[in-house]
Amino acid sequence: MKLPFLSQDNLVVGVDIGSHAVKICQLKRTDNAYSVVALGSAALPEGAVDDGTLNDAEAVATAITGLFNNLKIKNKKVGFSISGYSVIVKKVNLAVMEEKRLEEHILAEAEQYIPFDIEDVYLDYQDLKTNTDKNDRTDVMLVAAKKEIVDEYLEMLKGINLTPVIVDVDGFALENTYEYSYPDIDNVALVDIGASKMNINILSGGISAVARDIVVGSRQLTEQLQGAFDLEYEEAEALKLGLVPAGDKQPQIEKIFATTCTQWVLEIKKAIDLYHSNNPDASLNKLVLSGGGSKVAGFADFLAKETALHVEIFNPFIKMRASDKKIDPDYLKNIGPEMAIATGIAIRPSII
Repeated sequence: MKLPFLSQDNLVVGVDIGSHAVKICQLKRTDNAYSVVALGSAALPEGAVDDGTLNDAEAVATAITGLFNNLKIKNKKVGFSISGYSVIVKKVNLAVMEEKRLEEHILAEAEQYIPFDIEDVYLDYQDLKTNTDKNDRTDVMLVAAKKEIVDEYLEMLKGINLTPVIVDVDGFALENTYEYSYPDIDNVALVDIGASKMNINILSGGISAVARDIVVGSRQLTEQLQGAFDLEYEEAEALKLGLVPAGDKQPQIEKIFATTCTQWVLEIKKAIDLYHSNNPDASLNKLVLSGGGSKVAGFADFLAKETALHVEIFNPFIKMRASDKKIDPDYLKNIGPEMAIATGIAIRPSII
């Protein structure tokens, strides 16, 4: 089994399994556009998923089953994405070869690029076709994922009578959604901040130039607010998102945010610096935030100031249709940033 980059035919249901929640998105294709059929999110018990590892398969299965039932989704073909320590994404520069020879070369030489035993991983690749008339070398994106981790997800999904047909990577799912929404933007930094990880995918000319996962996330802020003010989780979340007034807590909140959000910004700036060092003549147009962490009160403005880039919150449904009678427009707009990865999977056609 591969981790397919390209496929064709019917759409799958996108399932994004994070450390905090499961997000599901179902789309349908009409002419050249997509319509949102169903979407939803269900919280997971703490520790059920950690750094991409499925620790409590039963809890995750229960959450997914509940969403499918509540949303009345009949399509059993699903796609899911993975991230974390068990996934390696690496770009290598190779001589241009015919497809068959390229595959043979990668299989023979993969161990020099991938820090896992080649027998223990699923391997896939895509020729980015960056060669020119003056340069007969091309960039190839390699993806390796530990079989043990992927197989646990496959077994869990099959155990609730779903048919997993696509395995994606968080960063590429995010890229997929963005390119559909903004096909004309060439150089952009995509940053998805989840509960326990940050995914960065910087595109240049529509091609991934820098891709990395970082183990930091918005749960850090929630836990720090809980500890500082003796709050329940939901109360701390509301305070983090600016949904309740801070009052006399404001000075301490600002200190907490300054420390943690500065750490996030440093990681983002490292990726941007790496991009600029390799692409000195292709300046970034903007930075696009998604994930639950994108909603942290004041973070987008802070990031814009620190990076000197235009920063916007991503709405993956901006070019999609949705029935106001079935899906509340305010809910769709509010949950949009958290659904970016699930939507990127849902755009993908089934290969079966």
